[in-house]
Amino acid sequence: MPKAVLDACVLYPTILREILQGAAEAGLYQPVFSERILREWVLATAKLGPAAPAIAEGEAALLRATFPRAVTREHPEIDKRLLLPDPNDRHVLATAIASGADGIVTFNAQDFPGHVLAAEGITRRDPDGFLWELQSRHPEVIGGVVEAVRAKAEAISGRPQPLKPLLKRARLFRLGKAMGA
Repeated sequence: MPKAVLDACVLYPTILREILQGAAEAGLYQPVFSERILREWVLATAKLGPAAPAIAEGEAALLRATFPRAVTREHPEIDKRLLLPDPNDRHVLATAIASGADGIVTFNAQDFPGHVLAAEGITRRDPDGFLWELQSRHPEVIGGVVEAVRAKAEAISGRPQPLKPLLKRARLFRLGKAMGA
């Protein structure tokens, strides 16, 4: 089963995080993250209001409980030897190396140059391409995951949540097209 580090930027949007989590729960890949990645995600939610970090901390605790083997301890000795355009992202690559991950799922392509990752045997995956690939191999499973997330969003909002705009807001254009949304 492939292993993928989930960067903080793909945990922040709720719909995207829940689709990624659902795909992992279905056994399509093994998620990996560190406490620092989870902290970055929780801190990023502060711009949503003062209550948002507490809610995100609860969601992070749920991720830890759901995927206890996903939490990889930090490795400063690996971090120190890495060169990336943004030194604040070295810990993400160090997590991937330490965990034996196949890739890093992130929106931040410029922060993870392909040649640097390739030297470590790791690929960078944008979340849309990553989920599209999972959907192309397991359409029924991903279809069920996406439908469950859509239904949950509908129940929480109290309004219809058409699939196309929902996936568009999550920046999952290829996945939406593949699913006929």
